[in-house]
Amino acid sequence: MGREPQQVSYTVEQLVSVNPYNPDILTELENYVNEQVSSQTYSLDANLCLLRLYQFDPTRLSIAIVVRILIKALMAMPAPDFSLCLFLIPEPVQADEQIKTLIVLSHYLETARFRQFWDEAAKNHSLLEVVPGFEQAIQAYAIHVLSLSYQKVPRPVLAETINIEGLSLDKFIEYHVANSGWVLEKGSGRSQLIVLPRNEFNHPGLKKNSSDGMPFEHVTRIFPILS
Repeated sequence: MGREPQQVSYTVEQLVSVNPYNPDILTELENYVNEQVSSQTYSLDANLCLLRLYQFDPTRLSIAIVVRILIKALMAMPAPDFSLCLFLIPEPVQADEQIKTLIVLSHYLETARFRQFWDEAAKNHSLLEVVPGFEQAIQAYAIHVLSLSYQKVPRPVLAETINIEGLSLDKFIEYHVANSGWVLEKGSGRSQLIVLPRNEFNHPGLKKNSSDGMPFEHVTRIFPILS
């Protein structure tokens, strides 16, 4: 008998919390991965639980499901979800061509090599298009990285980083000027600069004097950008 998506979500989360090592919930967890894809929701805990169950019974492992879990994990960056998921995937499974591609894409994102990322993503469009919202999630992550590193971003740098050009880029910038505190500024000649909101990373002087240092996840991601 069918159940409403919200009920399924609640039931799965409850099962994961109460009995995460029960192999009887494996099929339900797989269905939940597909539901996350179709509803554009996300549950790292449920997906990690499923990957652990696959370890106990490798014969039931579905490459298609693992691929979808990893794509959703990439979309969660800068959270370290992709690495957490990959740690639970056996090496022979990681040798699958689709998963190898996702590992390459992850490396490009972690090292802020966005041009290479978008080039590789374009070559593997059929792999990534199965998960709605992927491009938008990566663009959000790219802007996050820019905000840690730049006070002002030249328009060509922004275009390359988020893989948008022309009128689409104009609309993208207009949206963020209206909603995200971006400011447009003229550069030299006819160039355009995007002034990003001030934060303690692109304006170190704003960093509060407290015992709370920079979160480790930020440190590990900023070093590759600056190298």
